[in-house]
Amino acid sequence: MSFPERLAAVVHARGPLCAGIDPHAGLLAEWGLADDVAGLERFALTAVEGLAPYVAVVKPQSAFYERFGSRGVAVLERVIAESRAAGALVLLDVKRGDIGSTSQAYADAYLDPASPLASDAITVSPYLGFGSLDPFVETARRHDAGLFVLGLTSNKEGPEVQRAVTDTGETVAERMFDHLRSLNAGAAPYGPFGAVVGATIGAPPDRDGVSPLDFNGPILAPGFGEQGGTAADIRRIFAGLPVLPSSSRGLLRQGPSPDALRDAARRTNDELGA
Repeated sequence: MSFPERLAAVVHARGPLCAGIDPHAGLLAEWGLADDVAGLERFALTAVEGLAPYVAVVKPQSAFYERFGSRGVAVLERVIAESRAAGALVLLDVKRGDIGSTSQAYADAYLDPASPLASDAITVSPYLGFGSLDPFVETARRHDAGLFVLGLTSNKEGPEVQRAVTDTGETVAERMFDHLRSLNAGAAPYGPFGAVVGATIGAPPDRDGVSPLDFNGPILAPGFGEQGGTAADIRRIFAGLPVLPSSSRGLLRQGPSPDALRDAARRTNDELGA
């Protein structure tokens, strides 16, 4: 199955929630764990146990594992493998973006099934020019994987670049969505090339009656939950679009009980489906 087919099937079965597994030092402390590799492993694998069998997508943030060096990356490999074994898709949050052979090396690291870090999809940055993502695009196509391109992000610094106006009168973000629309043209149920769009933004205005967000691809919506985005915001901004509302701290603070994490995920999916 292609990435969009896998994603549509698991969302239909489990609901749209994307669960971030981000082992912040503060969250380790809240769980009574030391800020070391042993604490990281206990935290991350408990989160996998409580969330991966019940949510559509698990999204580990790579940086929180990388900060512990090779042993932390080994934990990330287990998170990826065990989440996929539990039936969740894995969207690895790495936000990589480079050019040429370096982009290809990143793409191989995260999207090639031969890699121990291979995931169903990754986040990437297009702000070296959308064409710099070509190695990621071709590798995703080759391995039936997905990409989520930074579009309109929820951080306060984002508008400086993303809402800047280009020489044709559209914003930089709108041009990124245009590129995605071209990549996804004619795909069903939708294409594998998605965007990251914060749940705390206002919906971008339609252009000639067409929403910039209607690019026939999936949308990852961070900013939901702990950062202030609500289920009503998700329905208002992304009505009718294939969206994955993403929650990390809001879910993880329900731990360390796996049952409490499971129940929080189920409540959140019920809220999103209301």
